[in-house]
Amino acid sequence: MNILFALAFTALAAAAQVHPLAQLIDAARHGPDRQFRDLATKTLSPKGGVAVWGQDFLFVTDAAPAPVSISIDREPSVPMTPIEGSNLWMRLVKMRTGVTHEYQFYANGAPAGNRGDVAGYNPDSTPQPGVSTGRLSEKHTITSRIYDGMKADYWFYASPGVDPGVPAALMVWQDGQSLIAGDLSRLRLFTVTENLIHQKLIPPMVHVLISPGFAPGGEALRSIEYDTVSDRYNRFLLEEVLPEVEKSYKLRQDGYSRGIGGESSGGICSFNSAWFMPDKFARVHSTIGSYASIQWRPQEKLDGGNLYPFKVRKEPKRNIRVWMSDGGDDLENDHGSWPLQNIQLANSLKMKSYDYHFRFGHASHNSSQAALDLPESLAWLWRGYDQNKTSEEFTIDPAEKDKPYYRVTISNRDAW
Repeated sequence: MNILFALAFTALAAAAQVHPLAQLIDAARHGPDRQFRDLATKTLSPKGGVAVWGQDFLFVTDAAPAPVSISIDREPSVPMTPIEGSNLWMRLVKMRTGVTHEYQFYANGAPAGNRGDVAGYNPDSTPQPGVSTGRLSEKHTITSRIYDGMKADYWFYASPGVDPGVPAALMVWQDGQSLIAGDLSRLRLFTVTENLIHQKLIPPMVHVLISPGFAPGGEALRSIEYDTVSDRYNRFLLEEVLPEVEKSYKLRQDGYSRGIGGESSGGICSFNSAWFMPDKFARVHSTIGSYASIQWRPQEKLDGGNLYPFKVRKEPKRNIRVWMSDGGDDLENDHGSWPLQNIQLANSLKMKSYDYHFRFGHASHNSSQAALDLPESLAWLWRGYDQNKTSEEFTIDPAEKDKPYYRVTISNRDAW
């Protein structure tokens, strides 16, 4: 009886440890029934989404009217299957990992929604056996003096190896609310961190995850915080947020041990923080960065992010290390051209011999390239880190130094 009980308990424990994405993919294989519908809306959202587990890619949408189909990587569209008891449709396919894939839903033959992109995750973005996990805090809310009563939510995650009483390396992430879902978020930040620490490719660290704030009247302040070229956001972090985090975990104070990352406006925010205070944040993770004129206010003598390619060329070099990525189908609007601005900034960093890396893919304005790259980008950003040091002179990689500047080729028009 004891043996039978032990076997049953082991089986239950094993079942309980099945990853939610693996469960969802397995349910999709058995057919789009009500059980699958409930799991899909719980794991993704009531409107669907994309789940990736290994080479299995599950696409779910609520596009209407019928029939619904999907085109992947610009191939002819193929039918999707209706999910019982809902207005959802699904398609499960096997695809290549190590690249991004684009997709477009169609309803009754017409495009439904915007084109999307999804990462074909590499193994370091998937939980691995024998790897310890970290700990995410509950949500905290701060009321800022520096931003005149703005309220912002934040969380902090302590990776394996962090001792609350010993100062730890730090990364701050903008739009932190999009990261707290772990493997159900695009970047899978926690799993990547745990796998890289297990391989000793990055140090144990604390991630501080901050959501954009709201003014007392309810106005969203994301762009004011992120796109404004000044040290105001730095002061918010250093004087208000990080002291609160340090009530739970001690943090390293040297810029050498601190990184900051974000996407879109969060990307320029990260570069901005290091630009103004390289002694506080020396490692920058910028993806689909909004180096555009969103908060350019010449009448108020406020620079915009569109000027950074020229500021980098003209102003004294900062001692920072920068990972950048963007996609050829990123935004083009009245604030500027995201692809061209990122290319210009990369060339400016190269011209001034910054320690930088630029990944230019094909995706549009989303997280797919960042998610695909994250194991590589974090390992690159923290390469050579020595906890016994508080500084390092960052220099351009000789292999990068020997490469030419980036050049743009028009791909969607004739040359003449």
